[in-house]
Amino acid sequence: MQCVARRIVDRHVLALIKMWLKTPVEERDGDGKRRIVGGKGNTRGTPQGGVASPLLANIYMNRFLKHWRLRGCGEAFRAHVVSYADDFVILSRGRAAEALAWTKAVMTKLGLTLNEAKTSLKNARQERFDFLGYSFGPHYPYRWNGQWYVGASPSKKSMQRLKAKVRELLVPGNNDPWQDVRDTLNRTLRGWSNYFCHGTRRPAFRAVDHYVYERVRDFLARRHKVAGRGTRRFSFEVVYGELGLLRLERLP
Repeated sequence: MQCVARRIVDRHVLALIKMWLKTPVEERDGDGKRRIVGGKGNTRGTPQGGVASPLLANIYMNRFLKHWRLRGCGEAFRAHVVSYADDFVILSRGRAAEALAWTKAVMTKLGLTLNEAKTSLKNARQERFDFLGYSFGPHYPYRWNGQWYVGASPSKKSMQRLKAKVRELLVPGNNDPWQDVRDTLNRTLRGWSNYFCHGTRRPAFRAVDHYVYERVRDFLARRHKVAGRGTRRFSFEVVYGELGLLRLERLP
């Protein structure tokens, strides 16, 4: 009975996955234009952002990582795999090209292909690479008076996405009370800073503080119909002091 019940459940799960594969997904390009991908005409795979995409990605990555371990690739390539869903990085000491060739061959056997636009070989001591919102590689002291070091900091794309959220919140048509706007903005900044609490963060936090201040100052100047740019009435000290905006650079 258990075997029969399991087969029935498996059939339902398989049917549900096939339905998910045919579900259209809405995407936005760099200009903010919407487009629909996937759908009934989809013949293979699931578009990124689809309901089943994380599930299937984890299933395939589990098979890949298991094969990696059984083959002893960590020792053979002097490497370690760091993965999250369908994103992964292989860190190797001197045998990265061989690890990449092996990975491509295994992915082909699994019926998958690597995203060539996002796949490349990098020397982390000479050039940076982005992974999970961070930029890893050579960094220099904030006040350049010493040698560079290998570190991590928020990537440019991560900062751009945060700035986009700030712009969406501080649009001229937002008529919510300042306290509500401030609290929403502070939650966004707090969450972003909590994620990027590791590595070199002071330059990024300072840049975000200045960007947010300029946006908030313009937002308040428009709301209160202040002549000019509003730098006198809504100074840096007022915005981050009396008005209670969260300043990332002052976080412990």
